[in-house]
Amino acid sequence: MAPEADRTKRPTRTSVWLEGKPAGRGRRSERPDRPGQSPSSATGQPPGSATGRSPGSATGQSAGSSTGQSAGQSGQPAGLDRDRITAVSVRLLDAEGLAKFSMRRLAAELGVTAMSLYWYVDTKDDLLELALDAVFGEVRVPDLTDESADWRDQLRELAVTYRAVLVRHAWVSPLVGRYLNIGPHSMVFSAAVQTVMGRTGLGPHGQTGALAAVFQFVYGFGTIEGHFVQRSAEAGVSQDEYYRQAMGAIGEQPRFRASFEGADALMASRDGDTVAQMRDRDFAFALELLVAGIEAMRDRG
Repeated sequence: MAPEADRTKRPTRTSVWLEGKPAGRGRRSERPDRPGQSPSSATGQPPGSATGRSPGSATGQSAGSSTGQSAGQSGQPAGLDRDRITAVSVRLLDAEGLAKFSMRRLAAELGVTAMSLYWYVDTKDDLLELALDAVFGEVRVPDLTDESADWRDQLRELAVTYRAVLVRHAWVSPLVGRYLNIGPHSMVFSAAVQTVMGRTGLGPHGQTGALAAVFQFVYGFGTIEGHFVQRSAEAGVSQDEYYRQAMGAIGEQPRFRASFEGADALMASRDGDTVAQMRDRDFAFALELLVAGIEAMRDRG
């Protein structure tokens, strides 16, 4: 990575994707600083190749190493590659959250020393960027070569699956604004969004505004939903039970009761839907409002 002073002067350089470094070669492989260490060769993994596998697919030790900590002749740890490191990072972030994630914790999960990880990444930020791009690979991108496809359906598909990623991986939302998001999967998603927006018939300014309206809505909705799902899981209760307990506690306080009377009436009208079903319905309705708004603005010329 760039030196700290350089990163302060050029904040856009704070990205693992801008360093132009082979995916298996960290600072220690380029500048060995311990006796007996020699520069390692690149692993041959292309940048971002970690995202090619399911985030939860890396379990146990490498077939070639019983501990994952033995080193080859180059000094590079055996049984590790950026693919496996990223997959386990995603799994840990899903299980324990962003606050508890550390190089030391990841190394323990992999069965190696924390120093071993520096053959592949320079900092924890590198790992978080790799993990972030990995889960963007879960966004389902429509077939953009199909000229007969309806842009509305394609926009819905992108929005729905982006929401699913934000809910499934609650740690993603704070990272989206922290990094440049220029990894390979993030760029595929971005290109798909721009292509679909280009098919709406809106002018350039309208396209950027529509993109902001749709995907900032999805980001906000998915972030709040992900937090609610996470809180319910941490409390060890279902989402419906968590909601009932929360609303019950609020209702017992006179200073809050009046403010929530309107919300109670709305909730009573959900006709037996679960909290999850209600969110799905609200999301679908809000997304249709946005699609209709794009159509109306396009027709306005």
